[in-house]
Amino acid sequence: MLLLIATGVDEFSAFSAIATTLNNLGPGLGTLGENFTTLNPAGKWILVVTMLFGRLEVFTLLVLLTPTFWRD
Repeated sequence: MLLLIATGVDEFSAFSAIATTLNNLGPGLGTLGENFTTLNPAGKWILVVTMLFGRLEVFTLLVLLTPTFWRD
């Protein structure tokens, strides 16, 4: 959410965008209520990462990033 705010999105819209993409809920609220085309490319990439976290489950990605998973 803080990264989206740093790109120039207001707090309410940033919160709703993160909640929407992380939970795969549907349209956001505020300025992003209709679509996400008003976001700059950096904001869209942030939301792409949160969509991946929402789809692949956070714990699955964390397991892939731990060194003990990659040991023989």
